[in-house]
Order: sequence, then structure tokens, then C-alpha cells
Amino acid sequence: MKDFRNKVAAITGAASGMGRTLALELARRGCHLSLSDVNDKGLAETADMVGRFGVRVTTAKVNVADRDAVWAWAEQTARDHGKVNLVFNNAGVALGAFCESVSLKDFEWIMGINFWGVVHGTQAFLPHLKQAGEGHIVNTSSLFGLLATPTQGTYNASKFAVRGFTEALRQELDMARCGVSATCVHPGGIRTNIARDAKMDASIDKATGGKADVARAKFDKLLNTTSAESAALQILRAVERNDRRVLVGMDARFLDKLVRLLGSAYQPLTTFFAKKSMLG
Repeated sequence: MKDFRNKVAAITGAASGMGRTLALELARRGCHLSLSDVNDKGLAETADMVGRFGVRVTTAKVNVADRDAVWAWAEQTARDHGKVNLVFNNAGVALGAFCESVSLKDFEWIMGINFWGVVHGTQAFLPHLKQAGEGHIVNTSSLFGLLATPTQGTYNASKFAVRGFTEALRQELDMARCGVSATCVHPGGIRTNIARDAKMDASIDKATGGKADVARAKFDKLLNTTSAESAALQILRAVERNDRRVLVGMDARFLDKLVRLLGSAYQPLTTFFAKKSMLG
């Protein structure tokens, strides 16, 4: 897809961060938008911002973990806009927890949004993209879909799952020659609210000697290397080139190379830095 003008894009997690900046950049290029999020206020702000570019914008409050809600939104998008060409399964959350003690409720929560939200968005919109004859699915994994790190086991599980699902999906679409493609996005440290809004299991507070907020602040600082605006540009460039994946930020590109070079030997390094971060 070389031109976004007069295309229709659906974006989850559009109330802030990369979702908002993707919406803004697409609107600048003349793309009509169907935006969703669970944050009504932020979603309305994004809609107001992108509406100034003269494109058609519709919004819906959608919890991507709710399969029926996502399918209803996809159908409504197709009715409102007449077609759908792109879907950005961007919504995501974070959770700090040790694998041994994470609650089933929290594990299901993060998988429901980060992984099942991607599956729901893909399956709900793919028939509409095929019908349009030209389409692209963009699924957000993470740097943590390339390597694992202590206290991020649930996040790693969700993002590794997105990576595997999207890579298989891309191959199936290549086989089908249906005019639709897929790209997996691996952002490194992006300046968004995800770290500040992350849940912290009680085990993190115990491991840090009651300094879970300090650990959160350090994690937020780590995820502060690439602007959301730059990330949006890199993602859209990858769509234009039909890349199979995009590594967003120098940190993602560096650590991807490191894991390729070291194999599983990277793990003692992440263990060392995680321990240093938690214990100061």
C-alpha cells in the first residue's frame, strides 16, 4: 500500500500514544479513520485532533478483549465508511509480576488485551480487508516479543504470541494472494503512558523492598528513547514497503542483533540488569 489517501483505517488504543500519533499521521495523508479505545475522554480528544484534517472520523468505546465487541465495531466501521483497508491492532497494557506468583486474573487480563485483542481485531476485520481488495494488518508486538526479561513473563508471553501469530498470518496471506498483507511491529522504548499505567503485582513490591514505584519509574525512563511520532512514521513506512516486521527505535534494532548474536546467552545479561534495577 503506497498511498493512504481515501483509504479507511481502524485503530485500537487510539486515545493516546502510538495509536493517537498513527491516527494523526494517517489523517495528514488523507486517510479516513475508525478509532477505538476504552478511554472515552482520550478518544474524543484524538477524534477532535484528527478531524481538523478534513477526513471522516468515527469512534467507538471497545474493550479489545471482548470478541463480540470487536466484531460489532468491525461491522459498524464497514457500514459507516463503506470499506476498510487497514487495521492497526495497537492496544496494549503492561504488568510487572513474577511468573511464580502472578495471579490467574492478571495473567488473563494482559493476555486478553495484548494477545486476544490482536486475534479478535485480525479475524473481525480481515474479511472486510479482503472485500476491499487492498489491505494491511499491523499487529503490535514489542521488543519484549524478541527477548525475555525477569518480572515481564506475562508481557513476554503476550508479545511473543503476537509475533508468532502475525508471522504465520503473513505467510498465509502470501499463499492466498488476496491483496492483503500483514506486518508485525516491535517497538523498543517509546514515549507513551504504558509504563506509568502498568499494573504491579505485590511480589514486585516485596522484591524491591517496598520500592515498586521506583522500579516503575526506572522502567518508564527505559521506555523513553523514541517519540510516538517517530514510531508512527516508521510503522507507516514499513506498511508502504510491505515489510514483514519493523523494529522501532535504535534500542530495538540493537537488542535484536544482540539476541541473534548471543542466542540464549543474552539471558544472564537481562538477569543482571533486572536485578540491578530492582535492588538499586
